[in-house]
Amino acid sequence: MLIFLSRELAFLATPKTGTTAVEMALKPHAEIVFARNRKHITAQRYMNRVRPFLTQTFSAAPEPLAVMRNPVDQIRSWYRYRSQPRLDGHRLSTKTLTFDQFALEVISDDPPPRAQIGSQFTFLTSDHGALLIQHLFAYERQLAFRDFLSDRLRQDINLKPKNVSPDVPAPLSLEVEAQLRATRADEFALYDRLMEADGYLVTPQE
Repeated sequence: MLIFLSRELAFLATPKTGTTAVEMALKPHAEIVFARNRKHITAQRYMNRVRPFLTQTFSAAPEPLAVMRNPVDQIRSWYRYRSQPRLDGHRLSTKTLTFDQFALEVISDDPPPRAQIGSQFTFLTSDHGALLIQHLFAYERQLAFRDFLSDRLRQDINLKPKNVSPDVPAPLSLEVEAQLRATRADEFALYDRLMEADGYLVTPQE
């Protein structure tokens, strides 16, 4: 998470949406940086804990900003990331699985450690399913996202790929995709809503 007090903006790092590239590009412009195991603070925690602290301490209420990725591609990114050689033999490795098998583990009732990846919907919403992100951009609309950042931060922003996952084959069968869509219907619905807004959804927060 990156906090820009002077620009009233808070970037929340949704996992597997290019957040390392954003962090590297924007960190020099942020007044507050949450890194390492605090990098991926959820929207609910930000609204409940972080923003009240910022308001009380700095008289600021930064607007939450985040990126959301096509749900299948976001899960595929996790699969590829955990297939890298450094995880060989580790309980987080996906190297011995097909993507179909991994996707089924992700949506199972008791996923093993390698498939415990959370969900974008849970990350971006309240406990009651309300979207807590004021400025939500689609990962697939990078130009609009960069233009927004450049305008809001008054800086030319250039995002360079970082922490790229291995490009291993990861086809998904129609049957498993249907199960994935049914199990994570709320996440797919939010993504569809985002894309219907041309990749930039504005939801004012109190």
